Amino acid sequence: MKVLIAEDDPVSRRVVEAFFQKWGYEVVLAQDGDEAWRILEREEAPRLAVLDWMMPGLAGTDICKRVRAREGRPYAYILLLTAKAQRKDLLEGMDAGADDYLVKPFDANELRARLHVGQRIIELQDELIAAREALRFRASHDFLTGLPNRGEILDVLRRELLRGLRGGTPVGIILGDLDHFKEINDTYGHLAGDEVLRATARRMVNAVRAYDTVGRYGGEEFLVVVPASDAIGTLSQAERIRSCIESQPVETPAGPVSATISLGVVASSELISGPDAASEPKALLAAADAALYRAKELGRNRVEPAISAELAAAVPHPKAQK
Repeated sequence: MKVLIAEDDPVSRRVVEAFFQKWGYEVVLAQDGDEAWRILEREEAPRLAVLDWMMPGLAGTDICKRVRAREGRPYAYILLLTAKAQRKDLLEGMDAGADDYLVKPFDANELRARLHVGQRIIELQDELIAAREALRFRASHDFLTGLPNRGEILDVLRRELLRGLRGGTPVGIILGDLDHFKEINDTYGHLAGDEVLRATARRMVNAVRAYDTVGRYGGEEFLVVVPASDAIGTLSQAERIRSCIESQPVETPAGPVSATISLGVVASSELISGPDAASEPKALLAAADAALYRAKELGRNRVEPAISAELAAAVPHPKAQK
């Protein structure tokens, strides 16, 4: 693990550095408090820091306060080296944000033991953060496809609608449903059906822009949120998705399975006109659902717009398949 040593006395700095290198740490040196703070501000800053309390520039306690005031950065474990042995001084250091302290002159084995404690705390915190993020991901994403689940994709839609309302840009919505999915399950089995769902999710993500969001809306239904896109642009995006899904069969445990998808399209500029509508996009979803239903009625494996019939001419549709 990388460790910062901030010590203005060159002899003490070399002694501490020699110990740390012997113990297998990667050492980063600072000659004063200002340099130590610049190092800790870097993107790949050391997570362990051994700071002399009294240094030119920023004191060790000043650095502690600045480190603890930061937000959104990995935790740094700070050990203060100090000649101050009075209880009130030590409490001052801990109140400033230090995790531990060692009074000079210190025993090398005691310093090593304190560093081991700091390293274990950092590792445990990283494990807790990873576990928390994994729980958060599972709560907001579909287990089978890895896509945002229904609740999460609806939250994305609300946020994008509000952002579009503030910026005066439309938001496109694509609601898609795999064609004859029950027949796929009945004919090839549920393992094959699961693989078709996973492949559909991958192909949809690959077909959209980096800032579009694909979510699993439920069952074999998918919802795509397309920011800064009017009805014509969203229709084109939906057609790319449709083409990508039918482009080649999905390899499954039961063999290759061909799949197609029907999609309904709507843009926010056609329906909403106020913040209440933007935060409750029921009308948009209902319109997209009606367009999807029409795509099914017209033969499946096609894209249908929700409002103007003239919009259909903007994207060539495949021949209806009964």
